[in-house]
Amino acid sequence: MSMRKRLLSVAILSALAVLMLAAQAPAETMKPKVDNFILFVDHSGSMGMTNDALKGVKIKLAKELATKMNAEIPELGYQSGVSTFAPFATQLAPTKYTKPAVAGALSKIDTDYEIYGRNTPMGMGLMDLDAVLAKMSGKTALIMFTDGDSNYGTDPVAEAKALYAKYPDRLCIHVVSYADNARGKMVVDEIRAISRCSVVGDPAALGDNAALKKYVRDVFYDVVDDTPRSMAPVKKECETITLGNMNFGFDKFAITPEMEPALEQALAVLKDSSCKQFVIEGHTDSVGTVPYNQKLSERRAASVVRWLQAKGFDASRLVPKGMGKLAPKFDNKTDEGRALNRRVEIRSN
Repeated sequence: MSMRKRLLSVAILSALAVLMLAAQAPAETMKPKVDNFILFVDHSGSMGMTNDALKGVKIKLAKELATKMNAEIPELGYQSGVSTFAPFATQLAPTKYTKPAVAGALSKIDTDYEIYGRNTPMGMGLMDLDAVLAKMSGKTALIMFTDGDSNYGTDPVAEAKALYAKYPDRLCIHVVSYADNARGKMVVDEIRAISRCSVVGDPAALGDNAALKKYVRDVFYDVVDDTPRSMAPVKKECETITLGNMNFGFDKFAITPEMEPALEQALAVLKDSSCKQFVIEGHTDSVGTVPYNQKLSERRAASVVRWLQAKGFDASRLVPKGMGKLAPKFDNKTDEGRALNRRVEIRSN
């Protein structure tokens, strides 16, 4: 066989190999989790104040994050709307979702307004939103950007519960929290705790692009494996559970009140699981030595195990394990990335 024919044969075989690999590769598509969503932005006086921890005016930070979130949401046929409260206003009436329409509505939100004497009727805002929700069919995600402050009108937690009662299995409220005082944090935590469907949104963490993409996926869509049954891999019986809002402070390992809503959700999932045993993995950021971070990660895992045991979960099904700083998921070069890496994950054993 001539050299030319040999080269041609090699090229053909290589092309066939690539085609075979492509044919065997999993085919994945995005499937929407909800039919509708509303971006609901707190426009109260307290949101016009500076959050020292986030180093910015809350309403400006919320508008910026909502705009970035919109850029990550895939156009999967949702109905979408944008509203503000305190006072209540519709920036975009529910319509077929497009990124430009939502971006335009968000751009109209005023961030330079007089804050003194401006009431914060958060509960009334949720009550006013009922008229919008009533026009939507199917499942709706309500993403609230708020600091949780409420100094006028009805109880926001009671109003949130009323909406869940009116739209059972059709509504899920997700709070992106700018809370910077005890009262605001309590309101946010109580709204999140009403339903297990709620996905925790921390603006500092969502400044990391990878974390924002994950949040959008958790709220808006699933990735479905469309591989033909004969080619599909065998599915595992148990899946990894990543705890939302389970990020520890620097050099800390104690469970804080802010973590408990996420732990309550995880506890409910574990109780429903058929898995026989779980590994509780503690992780750290990259600051410090390997031996020190190993011990710190073990303490974080042990803290979660103790919390679950105190809630009545079978201790024999929990195995604490420290991963130290050797398994980062996010960029340790940024403050946000390091904060996300100070985490705990639960895996089936």
